[in-house]
Parts: sequence; structure tokens; C-alpha cells
Amino acid sequence: MNNNIRGLLLVITGMSFFIVQDTLIKLTVDDLSLLQILVFRATVGTIILICYLFYKKQNIVFTSAHPFIAIFRGFFFFLGFLLFFISISKISLAEATSLFFVSPFFITIFSYFILKNKIGINRIFSICVGFSGTLLIIKPDFSNINIYMIFPIFTACTYALSMTLAKKTAGDDSLFQQTFHIYIGAFIGGNLISTLIYYSDINFIILDNLNNPWIINDLKTIGIILIISVLGSFGIISLIAAYRVGSPIVNAPAEYIHLLFSVVIGFFIFSEMPDFYSFIGIILIVASGIYIVFRENRRNDLVVAETTLRT
Repeated sequence: MNNNIRGLLLVITGMSFFIVQDTLIKLTVDDLSLLQILVFRATVGTIILICYLFYKKQNIVFTSAHPFIAIFRGFFFFLGFLLFFISISKISLAEATSLFFVSPFFITIFSYFILKNKIGINRIFSICVGFSGTLLIIKPDFSNINIYMIFPIFTACTYALSMTLAKKTAGDDSLFQQTFHIYIGAFIGGNLISTLIYYSDINFIILDNLNNPWIINDLKTIGIILIISVLGSFGIISLIAAYRVGSPIVNAPAEYIHLLFSVVIGFFIFSEMPDFYSFIGIILIVASGIYIVFRENRRNDLVVAETTLRT
């Protein structure tokens, strides 16, 4: 088996872990504390990564040569996916996932401003096509905007910014250091917000999932959270391995299988079916996203490759 096939299989494996994780979160987010899930997932991920580095006899480094960028990345990555997991409890899994996959468009934009990569007419056209697909899914009615449709787009933006900054600092911070920073950001961010809610008695309305209390005395609940945490951790390990052994031009488009999984899971488990316009929007987002991936690989300035950290 050649490395590209091995990388492709690892991407599919990673996406499988992520869709099961997302499904479990969607099933439990109204009853469990989303903040507790994210903190536990960060803790489990950190432990697994430490064990891996110890096994490989590699240095375990938590610090960064760019501390302010590391803090910024960690916080906004956590905030973005916090809102994404809230959104999947309010809108369909397929819609939330497809809106998240506008991230390549944001990566293209941030690459221009941060990495000074040029944007040609073809990529501008792809961004416009992807944006049109986004509008078809959201179907904005400015008299009644669904705020939960905006959350996955915000997640895509923070994810893209994180990936771009990871590329910028890759020469000084290793991939494992950058992963630690994401985990640390989720651990600190989740605990801080939970403490704020507990002591200030804040009652979120739009973010009502954050009001759920932590449950630490029920083995079934702890078991579910640990399963979610392990799935997320193995998902990112699979993707890291995929981009280390396989070609980005093969791996990156395969990530869209997550969207296919979302449609199937949404239909069979949650009885969700995107309408006609949403399907057209999904197709436009996927087509323009894959085009950008191939275009960026040809120009050798793909940001997503080797920095995919959907933790």
C-alpha cells in the first residue's frame, strides 16, 4: 500500500471519529455540560499526546516561541468550536457541517493578509461561488435571522485564522506544541467560563447549553464524555498521521466525506433532510472548496496541509 492510499484511509478514519463525536455531542448537548465535554476532551487529548511523545522519546514542550499568537489561537479555536457544538443542537448536522466547510475561503483570505500569498481571479471566483452556496443554506431573512446558522461560519473563520497562524509560526513551534496550545486553550477557556457562570449566576439565553451543570458523580455520564474525548483525540491523531504520510492534494478533498457522513447520520438518526436549496448550497461549497484545495496545492502554499487541527 503506497503512502497516498495510507493517508487517504487515515483521513477517512479521522473523519469517522469526528462524525461519531459530533453525533454524540448532538445527542447529549441539551442534557450535559458542553463546557465539561470540551474540558475533558482537552485533558484526554493532552494525556494521549504526552503518552505518544513519551513513547516516541520526543521532547514534550508546552511553551511557544510566539506566546501571544499561541494564546490568541488557543482562545479563539476554543470559542469557535464551542459555538459550533451549540449550533448542531439547534440546526441540522449537515447544515452546520457544510457551513463550517467554508473555512478554505477564509484561509485564502487570511493567507493574503498574514502570509502575503497572492489571490488570483480564479480563487476570487471560488470564494464567490462558496459564498453563494452559504446563502442558499442560510436563506437569510433579515427580519428573522437564525443566529445559529452564523455560528458554524464563525467557527470556520476562527479555524482558518488558527491554521494560518499555525503556518506562520510552524518554523518555531512544532505541530505537537501547536496542538498542546489548542488543548490548553480549551482547558483554560472551559474552566473560566464555567467558573464565571457558577459564581455570577449568569443565565445565557442564546447559549443556553452553557447553563447545564457539570456532572461528576454519574459513571454513565462520565463514560459518555470520555468516549467523546477519546474519539476527538483519535480523530486528530489520524489526521496528523494522514498529512505526514500522504499527499495533501489527495488528503484534503477527502475531508469532505465528513459532510457526506453528516447528511447520512442526520437523516437516519435525527430525521433531518436538507431542502433542495440547501443541497445546492452544499454542492457549491464542496465544489469551490475542493477547487481551492487543488489550486493551492499546485501553487505550493496550502495552509491546511500539515496543520489540520480540528480538535
